Amino acid sequence: MTIRTDTRHLYLQVIDRLKQDIEAGKYKEKEKLPSEFDLSKQLGVSRATLREALRILEEENIIVRRHGVGTFVNAKPLFTSGIEQLNSVTNMIKQAGMTPGTIFLSSTTQGPTEEDVRRFTCEEEDEMVVIERVRTANGEPIVYCIDKIPSHIIPEKLTHENESLLVGLDKEGDVSISYAVAQIEPMGFHEKISPILHCEPETALLILKQMHYDEKDQPILYSVNYFRADKFSFHVLRKRI
Repeated sequence: MTIRTDTRHLYLQVIDRLKQDIEAGKYKEKEKLPSEFDLSKQLGVSRATLREALRILEEENIIVRRHGVGTFVNAKPLFTSGIEQLNSVTNMIKQAGMTPGTIFLSSTTQGPTEEDVRRFTCEEEDEMVVIERVRTANGEPIVYCIDKIPSHIIPEKLTHENESLLVGLDKEGDVSISYAVAQIEPMGFHEKISPILHCEPETALLILKQMHYDEKDQPILYSVNYFRADKFSFHVLRKRI
């Protein structure tokens, strides 16, 4: 039975059909799909049409194509969050029913870059604390975190090895983050970070850059988080105006 049942472009029909088959369990997570020849024959479409559908499905992170090996169904993200929600990585892991953990890499003090001076409206003589960590879920590394905080803001008792920085700043420094301005960028394989997160060569990363502010609109924390795209999904609630 072919999918030629409506007037839409065939590649859109192919996308819907493959999504339905994956959702129904015909093709399971991490399972290899049939060859392009076999799949195009099953669906009754040309290989060019199939390739366009597979290209879009790969962009949506539903499948992954491994050169010389084949096309595989991606695992569904374990963690999902609305980008409009200021949710910590710790909470996202807990909400998925898993245990959050931290691999502490380094904490250094350095002078501000030109970007830091602009972001924090600080002076060139000021100092920044740069913290690098890997966040884990049930012991598996899933996020690489780089956080920058002006040294005069960060409390001495902050235990960044064991908890969310947002919680630590609130509890130990009486600094409450009110909101953040975020930017998301996709990235392919990263020579340093991808191996640390145990990524396959074809596994993409999602980079979440956030500038956090307190209730007085003062910049407090700048973070760059590298998420495994096969583990995390972010969405945005858009309302008509």
